[in-house]
Amino acid sequence: MGKKGNHLNVKTVAPSKLMGRDPYRAWENLKTEHLGYLGDSNLEKVSKAFEFANKTLVNQPIINEEAAVYHCLALVDILGRLQMDANILSAAFLINTVHAGTSNQAPCTLDCIANAFGDDVSGLVAGVGRLGQIRFSNTLETEAENFKKMLLAMSEDVRVMIVHLANRLQNMRYLEHRPLEERRSIAKRTLEIYAPIAERLGLYPWARELQDICVRIRFPNRYRTLSLAIAKREGNRKQIVEKLSRSLTDTISSSGLTDFEIKGRRKTVYSVYRKMVRKGKSFDELYDLHGFRIIVDSLDTCYRVLGMVHTSYKPVHGRFHDYIAIPKENGYQSLHTVVVGPHGDRLEVQIRTREMDRIAEAGVAAHWVYKSEGEDEPSTSHVARQWLVELLDPSRQGGNPIEFLEHLKTDLYPDEVYVFTPTGDIRKLPRGATALDFAFAVHSSVGLRSAGVRINADLASLPTVLNNGDRVEILTTKEITANSAWLNYAVTGKARTQIRNHLKQQTREQAMALGKRLLAGAIKQRLAGRKKISLKVQEKLLAELQLESWPDLLAEIGQGNRVADIVARQIARISDVKVGPETSALSPLVIKGSEGLLVTYSKCCSPVPGDPIMGIFTAGHGLGIHTTDCHNTAEIRKHHERCLMVEWDTQIDRVFHVRLQVKLHHVAGAFAQVATAIAENGSNINHVDLQEGLDTIRHIDFVVDVEDRIHLARLIRAIYRQPTVAKVIRQNG
Repeated sequence: MGKKGNHLNVKTVAPSKLMGRDPYRAWENLKTEHLGYLGDSNLEKVSKAFEFANKTLVNQPIINEEAAVYHCLALVDILGRLQMDANILSAAFLINTVHAGTSNQAPCTLDCIANAFGDDVSGLVAGVGRLGQIRFSNTLETEAENFKKMLLAMSEDVRVMIVHLANRLQNMRYLEHRPLEERRSIAKRTLEIYAPIAERLGLYPWARELQDICVRIRFPNRYRTLSLAIAKREGNRKQIVEKLSRSLTDTISSSGLTDFEIKGRRKTVYSVYRKMVRKGKSFDELYDLHGFRIIVDSLDTCYRVLGMVHTSYKPVHGRFHDYIAIPKENGYQSLHTVVVGPHGDRLEVQIRTREMDRIAEAGVAAHWVYKSEGEDEPSTSHVARQWLVELLDPSRQGGNPIEFLEHLKTDLYPDEVYVFTPTGDIRKLPRGATALDFAFAVHSSVGLRSAGVRINADLASLPTVLNNGDRVEILTTKEITANSAWLNYAVTGKARTQIRNHLKQQTREQAMALGKRLLAGAIKQRLAGRKKISLKVQEKLLAELQLESWPDLLAEIGQGNRVADIVARQIARISDVKVGPETSALSPLVIKGSEGLLVTYSKCCSPVPGDPIMGIFTAGHGLGIHTTDCHNTAEIRKHHERCLMVEWDTQIDRVFHVRLQVKLHHVAGAFAQVATAIAENGSNINHVDLQEGLDTIRHIDFVVDVEDRIHLARLIRAIYRQPTVAKVIRQNG
């Protein structure tokens, strides 16, 4: 085998077994085992923090069945295995010292820590303390707000989350000491929140351990069964894996490469369990439980070794991923391929350089790994911070905490797909994302004006789900085309938030326009034809109604929250104008047929031009149009302030939905005759519902398009003339 590289040791060990029962002896062991990389000056700073913590925590409550100082030593052990810098290790020793102290000394404060160790260390201690105070609840709004607090702390200093995650990991190792229900609750939150964040930050060893602990706590029987099954399969195939490892070594060595390392690995219980659930497979149907990691000296060598592996073993189609050319969001880089081994088993092979392996093990924490002077810093910290900045962008949150939580969980559980723009740029989207999501990923204005899409040069629709490698070109219009139906197939949080924001703005604009029309008609009737309201009167009215602006009042009227006639009377009183007679009827509002969300046509009676109609205000939803004989409005008509006289415009160019019930003789071809009659009379069937009737009669409910009442009458006559039709009824109310 090639010579062993200089890799970070991230293998997890129970700290108490390493440390013994004497804190000083434990500290000496820890320095010898894992902290030699620090150098004398940095090690002296961390030793000072240990002395401070050991003295301050001597009488503090037990943490995880051990003295408090052992918990701090365990944190430093976890962080030291990732070769964190002196400030992070010092903060790990000090996070439990705030407000602690012996009976002979005053409680420790952040100022004490700042004076002794500097502002950077005290800032880390304060940040971890704030994160520790966050408690997640079962209320979605509270959970979303607490998530936001956590992410804000991360965006200010990602190191705070690194120490917090290490603290969480150490607590999870001792979770068995907690009551059963508490254990399950903590495991559930850790699996939903902390493990995905660790994974998103590239701290894969921590994420894997957290996931396995959580599954063991939440599903003990499943965990035990899978562990035994994996161990049994590993025992049966140990010789096969060793043989394959030697074969890979010989293959690479024969090409003249000597500077490489091969590590065997197997899937964790959690990853096996998740794959079984996601794919609906039994354990016996899973084959790629074992794999190899090949670590080489350079980027070019990665691709050379990939060629050797594919030459020796048949690759599995569709299971190759080049995360070197297209890194993951957290900076992870590696070549992944699945090959068929000599006995038909599938084996995953990962190929990467030593620097890539360091980032794969430490993730965003690699930014603070101890480095020699002048060594370039990796870009993983910038990548993580950019993700947080975009996630916390107010324009993507929509002001609704549940929307933010939905957006966040989409980002925390990314099963990514990579697609290309027409210019060859790469866009990463969650698996299942559509062409519409791609449009909003390019730019919000592109998304809002999307009209169609070309995928791999072929025309397609916006709901089309994208696949890896697709080349996507969005076709746009000058006008905004976004509508509420888009929410049915937008997947990403950014797309859904932008669509919702547009619909809210569109609704407000339509409410203002409708309110302006309603108020103008009321003022004309009640204020003797007056059209303009002075600014002084507007200000007095707004003060009385406790509204900030005139557009707010118009929107309130349009949304049905205020009645235009009552507002007109208030204006008359403030203006000292005599109100028109009580008996005079207000001029009817003209309905043009093309109104938006604030004027809706009731589905219960389906009014069409030519029907006598009336308007009914519903608070928050604007004006609903009903026929005057609609049964559902009988009770509402008693409340005159909620009713409005309306009439159809003489020129309406659109179609309306009408519900017809057709009673048919149960004979062959009856339905076809009715459908043909509908089509021949210029209508379209939108929905059909078959109901049981008498043995010889069938009831069929149609929803059809008509232009007006005349068109509807012509259509009903045409249907009724069919020999198989017994009766046609327009359903109303």
